[in-house]
Amino acid sequence: MTERKRARPADYFADWKEREALAEGMIPLVGKLYRNNNVKTYIYGQALVNRSVLEIMQAHRVVRQVEQNELSEFETFPVIKALADLDLGTAHIDAGRIAVGYETEGKSQGISVEEYVKSQVSDLIGASAEPSRESRDVVLYGFGRIGRLMARLLIEKAGGGENLRLKAVVVRPSGKEDDLVKRASLLQRDSVHGQFKGTIRVDEERSSFVANGNEIKVIYAGSPQEIDYTEYGIKDAIVVDNTGKWRNRDGLSQHLACPGVSKVILTAPGKGDLKNIVFGINDGEISNDDTIISAASCTTNAIAPPLKALDDEFKVLNGHVETVHAYTNDQNLIDNYHSAKRRGRSAPLNMVLTETGAAKAVGKVLPQMQGKLTGNAIRVPTPNVSMAIMKLTLGRETTVEEVNEYMRKVALHSPLRKQIDYSNSPEVVSSDFVGSRHACIYDSEATIVNGSSAVIYCWYDNEFGYSCQVHRILEKMAGVDYAIYPKES
Repeated sequence: MTERKRARPADYFADWKEREALAEGMIPLVGKLYRNNNVKTYIYGQALVNRSVLEIMQAHRVVRQVEQNELSEFETFPVIKALADLDLGTAHIDAGRIAVGYETEGKSQGISVEEYVKSQVSDLIGASAEPSRESRDVVLYGFGRIGRLMARLLIEKAGGGENLRLKAVVVRPSGKEDDLVKRASLLQRDSVHGQFKGTIRVDEERSSFVANGNEIKVIYAGSPQEIDYTEYGIKDAIVVDNTGKWRNRDGLSQHLACPGVSKVILTAPGKGDLKNIVFGINDGEISNDDTIISAASCTTNAIAPPLKALDDEFKVLNGHVETVHAYTNDQNLIDNYHSAKRRGRSAPLNMVLTETGAAKAVGKVLPQMQGKLTGNAIRVPTPNVSMAIMKLTLGRETTVEEVNEYMRKVALHSPLRKQIDYSNSPEVVSSDFVGSRHACIYDSEATIVNGSSAVIYCWYDNEFGYSCQVHRILEKMAGVDYAIYPKES
């Protein structure tokens, strides 16, 4: 990409207010595209739908920091306005990339922004705004950390309701009168991820809560055999099992025996012959005939994308992966009995050495890594965001600068850009990555290279980033496939 430097403004505050006004003007245009055409707009992968003025401005700042390009609201606003004036079909459109394309190519051709935008989305103009499919029902079986974050994602991405619709969550009966209110409250308020963006009301008569207009039934059951989903108006549903209680085909097939269910996704590593899928790596293995899919683990999702990228360019001969992992609900708050080694010790007070199967599991999604990696884990006293440290022997000698520049380009311009984010700040810490939608964030400032030996540090939001990966698998299993613009050259 051509580097573009913007002249220093004569008055920083006046410049800010101008850009702020442009960002404010984008909001109704972005909303119109989303609600009327089911078009989702982005700035270099940063979503603009339902974002505030400051969040839109921050998205531009990310591009300026990482892409080394002075993309501003002055360039993107005309692009978004031109898009909003067109009759477009359903798609994901990166207005930032189109804006940079116009500044580096379109202007020199002597054409207007409007003409350039039309050329970038020409086959989308006049296409049907509605996908040629009915909405697909989704059920969340289990409503813990991943279940509630999946609910937030499904509600956020409901759009006009044509694609995925969260119809129900299944929980064990507690016998408490205020159970429904407490479940809704846990969705509304989260100590790590903050307040739910929207409104939630409880309808106790219908045993449901309504989140941003989406009515979600709360079904109380001790096992799948107790549920007939058709009684709740649910059909052809995909069940996302967040409990981890069953991890093989036989156990998860209990869901398929329920009326109204057609497919199952497991949010944990699958055992036996189950396909373990990391979106962006081996999601091409998902077929229409698959009824049960595992989304692997959060750590496997975090390490598989950078390992593939590095293997493609440098060839990974062998290595060790150490995960510094936030504690989870599986551990104890205070010392108490636990069946696993060391996990009985207090999670908020200790670093706990434990094991992870992620290094071995990578071989299931990246066959070329089979037998090349060892791995271990340390649980640490933080509630969310983990780190994978990968010490790798590469197939050739290289430098820190070459590895970092390669990974920057992968994060910004490759098919893995939704899986790998890039950080070039020397000041970032784990809490800075809460809410990241990527499978991992490559920390360029921490990279160590000595000849053919490299140590790579990748952060990952083991809750929300992983949930985003699960949602991508869910969309693929449901047949939701957005056209992406601008198209890859």
